Amino acid sequence: MNILVFKTSITHEDQIVKVQPLLDAVPTIKHWNFDLDDCDNILRIVSNNLDPEAIETLLQTEGFYCQELAD
Repeated sequence: MNILVFKTSITHEDQIVKVQPLLDAVPTIKHWNFDLDDCDNILRIVSNNLDPEAIETLLQTEGFYCQELAD
């Protein structure tokens, strides 16, 4: 299992509701959550063999900024 961490522009629960079906539809994602209390509005994803660029693109198509944070 890998944990991927992304900086996002998602700041409200209603925005999370908007991207929830997209994230839930990715079969390799085991678990995901947002930390809106963090200044970077962190998205954490637990997954096997997931390309971070796929998540960035997925959120960007919905109009949200998303960039993987380096280790």
